[in-house]
Amino acid sequence: MQVQDIVHLMGGRTVFDRPVKTALDLSRGLGEGVNVSALDHVASHVYADPTARRGLMLRVVPEGTLKRRLRDGRLTAVESERTARLANIITKAEYVWRDRQDAKIWLTTPHPELDNRPPIEAAVDEFGARLVEEILEAILHGMPA
Repeated sequence: MQVQDIVHLMGGRTVFDRPVKTALDLSRGLGEGVNVSALDHVASHVYADPTARRGLMLRVVPEGTLKRRLRDGRLTAVESERTARLANIITKAEYVWRDRQDAKIWLTTPHPELDNRPPIEAAVDEFGARLVEEILEAILHGMPA
């Protein structure tokens, strides 16, 4: 995990209340909750289409809650962690594919090992994210995608 890549993908220092340089800094920042714009940054990194982007955001934070978060400006610790989990998966996919567009295509295409769910959708929960990481590791080591 490259902490700076995750922080950058989430929107940089503006979404955290403190500088984030280490994994411990990231963990502390997530525990305090991050600016709600982090979720939009992450979803926008994968989806250009506003409907698809909102769909991913609603997988992280339910609609009624998202409206409150947008008004209040902060995600909870749990929502912040989910957002960072997606950012981590995206940065790993970009590392494996070595190309942002190729990673985006892979992340949004249904995958047979994920019950035909797109990897980015599967990665919303902890167990799904671990499965996606295992698939990315296999690809990195020469297994078929």
